[in-house]
Amino acid sequence: MKIGLIQRACCASREANREKMAAGVALAAEKGARLVVLQELHDSLYFCQTENVDNFSLAEPIPGEATEVYSSLARLCGVVLVTSLFERRASGLYHNTAVVFESDGSIAGIYRKNHIPDDPAYYEKFYFTPGDLGFRPIETSVGKLGVQVCWDQWYPEGARLMALRGADMLIYPTAIGFESSDSPKERQRQHEAWMTVQRGHAVANGLPVVAVNRVGHEPDPSGQTGGIEFWGSSFVCGPQGEIIYQASQTEEVTALVEVDTRRTESVRRWWPFLRDRRIDEFQDLTKRFID
Repeated sequence: MKIGLIQRACCASREANREKMAAGVALAAEKGARLVVLQELHDSLYFCQTENVDNFSLAEPIPGEATEVYSSLARLCGVVLVTSLFERRASGLYHNTAVVFESDGSIAGIYRKNHIPDDPAYYEKFYFTPGDLGFRPIETSVGKLGVQVCWDQWYPEGARLMALRGADMLIYPTAIGFESSDSPKERQRQHEAWMTVQRGHAVANGLPVVAVNRVGHEPDPSGQTGGIEFWGSSFVCGPQGEIIYQASQTEEVTALVEVDTRRTESVRRWWPFLRDRRIDEFQDLTKRFID
């Protein structure tokens, strides 16, 4: 299956961001993509660098105007489309939500980000309520998609639960980058850890992984930091963690990547991790910490 990855720099204009996304989706579809994945919160700048109540105005209901836009795009291009939106569920209740559209434009399903970070320049707990839909793959015409969002990609439990529920691949829309004060060595460590942990999910579950990150520099509106340099590097790896494709760290990219989803069957026969799991010994995994 051919998968389109749309890696973009974002600006303050919602319309301009949507135009860039639409152009990328159309190009990927033209080249034969059946599935196209966008980055996290692609309709706006990454507003979580500061805590500002005015930013809640960026949120939209689902379904709503944003889903109409991307529904039309999926239908027009004939692709399954993975998007990432700021959801207004109710007054004072907001989520970081991935919406997956079927190729006919219908909403195949949604996933609400479960793990919410709270770090300097990533003040997401101020904006997002943790998801309440669990880790459930979304059924589409191209397979069962194990969609999660950004900070979720550091946790093996979510990936495992998606695999146990029959996901055909793991997908992570992402917004991650370097803070301006990070040293070159620290940047290298962070970048390598980000790729390594996701490749580990691929290996442990025998599934391909698709991670699509934003790119470019976004200043801190408060001026307290030097802003975030999003490190791009969107990538696809196979069920043994092998890198099939990796994008530029600095440039916008529309990539078309071919993935053989049938390899999961072979890899799981060679490495039967699901067979050998000691599920009778895992009860303590539901505890916060074991003293």
